[in-house]
Amino acid sequence: TSAIAIASMFVIGSLLAMIVETGGVAGAATPTTAFYLDLGASQSVGVQPIGGSRHGYPTNRGYANYLVALEAAKGITLRLTQLGCPGEATTTMIDGNNRCYKAPDSQLADAVAFLRAHQNETGLVTVELGYNNVGACIGSPALAGTCTRNRVSVVSQQLPQILSALKAAAGPNVTIVGLGHADPFLATALNGPAGAASASASLKTMQLLNSALASVYAAYSIPMVDVAAAFKMTQTTPTVLVGVGTVPLNVAQTCRLTWMCRPHSLGPNMHPNDAGYQAIASAIAAVLPPTL
Repeated sequence: TSAIAIASMFVIGSLLAMIVETGGVAGAATPTTAFYLDLGASQSVGVQPIGGSRHGYPTNRGYANYLVALEAAKGITLRLTQLGCPGEATTTMIDGNNRCYKAPDSQLADAVAFLRAHQNETGLVTVELGYNNVGACIGSPALAGTCTRNRVSVVSQQLPQILSALKAAAGPNVTIVGLGHADPFLATALNGPAGAASASASLKTMQLLNSALASVYAAYSIPMVDVAAAFKMTQTTPTVLVGVGTVPLNVAQTCRLTWMCRPHSLGPNMHPNDAGYQAIASAIAAVLPPTL
């Protein structure tokens, strides 16, 4: 079984300063303590291009860490357990055989075991899956249509298996939240006509994926975080991007919230930067119940 990474409860950056300055949770109702089981792929473990690798490594500056800080400011202490694995798709989530889990072990098996062991506790589960199912479809407009439809179909078949297992294992006081996705490859629109065609194709892929995810999550009465809206994924209002000029808003936000427009050796990298992960954390917080 893979080691469970228990994230430190240090509050990060400006959020720490805010909490300290306000005396922590002054005026809050009865403080709540809950577990936070964070599941998914590379974004779930806060991957950013650090340590000399353009491909990146997990960090303690992902959306889960920022969400812990946001909830701490409201008087809710989340004990974070991260089981996510970079590169995870719905298939490997179920079967294992990836860089983090060796079959018969899998992220799903570990998540189910965790939930069964915490049946009587209040908890939060976030699920970030789907992108790695369709990632191979992005970049070639010619391949995007059939590739996307086939791979989104797999998500539609396998995500229900994952959610069914999680819901069956979870206790009565557990909130499960699903995450949608933004489109980091909108940044390719800055690379001339061919780049614009690639960006248009990737946008269609991500819209199809998000639509499928939303349908599955809705069928299980699980709220889905609108990450695309947090990143202004479909908003094309002209805006000025420093150092570039006037570009569509969705392209500008991709540059501002990810590493896609950074030069070598930090970029281009599809993962959110600190501001991007903070935006995702805020979007998650917006769909949570007032008290866990």
